[in-house]
Amino acid sequence: MTKAADMFNLTGRVALVTGASSGLGKQFARALADNGAAVALVARRTDRLLDLQQEIEAAGGKALAIEADVTDRAAMVAAFDAAEKAFGTVTILVNNAGVAQQSVRATDVTPEEWRRVLGVDLDAVFYWAQEAARRMIAAKVPGAIVNIASVLGFGVSKGTASYAVAKAAVVQTTKALAVEWASRGIRVNAIAPGWFVTEINDTFLESDMGQALKKDIPMGRFGNEGDLDGALLLLVSDAGAYMAGATIIVDGGQVVKIA
Repeated sequence: MTKAADMFNLTGRVALVTGASSGLGKQFARALADNGAAVALVARRTDRLLDLQQEIEAAGGKALAIEADVTDRAAMVAAFDAAEKAFGTVTILVNNAGVAQQSVRATDVTPEEWRRVLGVDLDAVFYWAQEAARRMIAAKVPGAIVNIASVLGFGVSKGTASYAVAKAAVVQTTKALAVEWASRGIRVNAIAPGWFVTEINDTFLESDMGQALKKDIPMGRFGNEGDLDGALLLLVSDAGAYMAGATIIVDGGQVVKIA
């Protein structure tokens, strides 16, 4: 019988994390490396990626910093090529890169803002997953893709139209890709985080208005660094071998609370 700890062992796996220079992506990369995966770190801020690479290597892990804008298709291909050259075929993709929406009502969202948000938060998720799957299929290796959605894919607040639409579409994209690729050994799932304090939102969440949001969270707090590690490791490891098309909500109970 396989020990529970062994089921989460990622030794020999090659992971690629987008948006790895800060926030959730940085923690995802650490968690994957800590459990044995070689990790390709992808983002636009190379200096931060190099710092994270050094941190992972100092802890005995393997990592490679790769500069890329997720909306640049040529840079995407180059990123996968670099990861393959260093470690082999990418068998774990964490589609984490995303942008927040400016808080404006739907009547005031410009075409440029709409396309900016959907370009990063939806289009890039599909294209990076597509590239990863094509390469896994060509190499005849199984793998796992984890798309990062949001609780706003399930419930909407005012001023978040483009972001909420994109994240809801990520949930549906996850299901569509899972149906097509599960038979090829590629499991596609998603994580929908609630409120986590990151560089993008720390100023707001620390304000009086942000702190007031805690009253809608049954656990009474925002997510902490590491609170998503369990869900991530489940979905990318043998522990989640029979999971496909699922979205795990990690939000302290916010979505299921009855107002």
